[in-house]
Amino acid sequence: YPILNSSLDVEHESIIYKPYHNISVAMHTAMGLVVPNIKEVHHKSIMQIAQDLNMLHEKGLKGQLTPEDFSHGTFTLSNIGNFGGTVLTPVIMSPQVCIGALGRIRVLPRFGPNGEVIKASIMNVSFSGDHRVIDGTTMASFTNLWKSYLENPNLFMLDGH
Repeated sequence: YPILNSSLDVEHESIIYKPYHNISVAMHTAMGLVVPNIKEVHHKSIMQIAQDLNMLHEKGLKGQLTPEDFSHGTFTLSNIGNFGGTVLTPVIMSPQVCIGALGRIRVLPRFGPNGEVIKASIMNVSFSGDHRVIDGTTMASFTNLWKSYLENPNLFMLDGH
């Protein structure tokens, strides 16, 4: 869904598709909420992304984030689950056109395939998209694909991502 990794150029009435994926991550620091980004995630392994996230978090805690750490973000994720939150309507950070908020994972009762009550790990995820660029069908389709990858990471690998 390349449209989710774009920005809107209002002055020229055009959509700019970004050739890079710099995922902004909201994090709480002593100085408040900051949203630096992990650069070029499309070229990194999950381990490299985790290392970059940890490095940004450490820099944030020490007040050492630089303007470069915040520049050129293309898509934002916010983890409200860290603070016990379950649902949020996230606000888009312009010029980005999409943001997601991840809620706390809760173990809740659900019905299994034969009607039996089972324990299920449930996480609410809320996405907001700029409707000048992204329609609801695209957002819902992306969300369903993202959910399938989260529930079964092997699908992500099989799809060649």
